[in-house]
Amino acid sequence: MVKISISYTGGLHCLAEHGPSRATLETDAPVDNQGKGESFSPTDLVATALGTCMATIMGIYARQKDLVLDGMRIEVTKEMTASAPRKIARLTTEVWMPVGLARNPAIEHAALACPVHQSLHPDVEKPVNFHWS
Repeated sequence: MVKISISYTGGLHCLAEHGPSRATLETDAPVDNQGKGESFSPTDLVATALGTCMATIMGIYARQKDLVLDGMRIEVTKEMTASAPRKIARLTTEVWMPVGLARNPAIEHAALACPVHQSLHPDVEKPVNFHWS
C-alpha cells in the first residue's frame, strides 16, 4: 500500500506527495478546462502512468533476460472526449525500441500486461505501436 497526500493550493493547482519517498509533483487544470496548463493535468498523469508503467514492466522483463533497453523511447498521446462527460477517450502509445535489439514479442506482451494498462476502463481506447529498428 502506498499513500499519496494531496493539497489543493488554489487556482486549480494541487501538490501531491509520494509517502514513501516524499517526492512531490504539482498539477494544474489544462487550458481547455479553465486552467493555465502550467503543469501536468490529472489526466496527463494517467497518460504518464501508462507510459512509465509499460517501460518499467518491460525493464523488469529485460533485466530478467539480460537484455538492454537503454535508449527505448515512449510517447503517449492523450485524447479527451468531445462531449460530456469529460473523460479520456484514447491513449495512443508509440514505443521505439533500442537500435540493435531484435524483435521480441515477449517484451511487447510484458508492456501490455502492465498494471496501468490492465486497470484502465474498457471504454478507453489503448492502441500500442512498437517500432523495432
